[in-house]
Amino acid sequence: MSRIGKKPIAIPAGVKVTIADGGVQVEGKSKLSMALPPRVTAEVKDNQVLVSAADESRTANAMHGLARSLIQNMVIGVSQGFRKELQIVGIGYKAAVSGSKLNLSLGYSHPIAFAIPEGIKVTVTPENKIVVEGCDKQLVGETAAQIRRFRKPEPYKGKGIRYVDERIVLKEGKSVG
Repeated sequence: MSRIGKKPIAIPAGVKVTIADGGVQVEGKSKLSMALPPRVTAEVKDNQVLVSAADESRTANAMHGLARSLIQNMVIGVSQGFRKELQIVGIGYKAAVSGSKLNLSLGYSHPIAFAIPEGIKVTVTPENKIVVEGCDKQLVGETAAQIRRFRKPEPYKGKGIRYVDERIVLKEGKSVG
């Protein structure tokens, strides 16, 4: 049996969890829903969500832990939300939000206009930080990764877009000798 899947999920105040038709719907500041994987069932009891596997097979155990983690992320997302911070390093590299587009100037011959997905809020601070926020953990992470891909940090000077808590190991340049 999955050790992660056995843990109950506490439902905070202001969050409503509904389980019906093989799916889970979580409502709070926003609304998220997902279909339960096969061989997994869930029930709401005493302000907690309990996830259980249909049998003891390896696949059922894997799906058991996965379903519990996804439901936990949905509950956290609608109550607190998720956030990723990116930092732009490099002279002349800029970012600005206009409407539903993130405009990036990253040293290429053309500016990059990134369409911000629905359900995601992107803000740019004056110290060249891009903050990606939303209630869906997977969408927040994927959006941050897509923005980072436009100009990954290079290994010699560290210029590019990086996560705030990311450490870049810089290489030594050519040595004359």
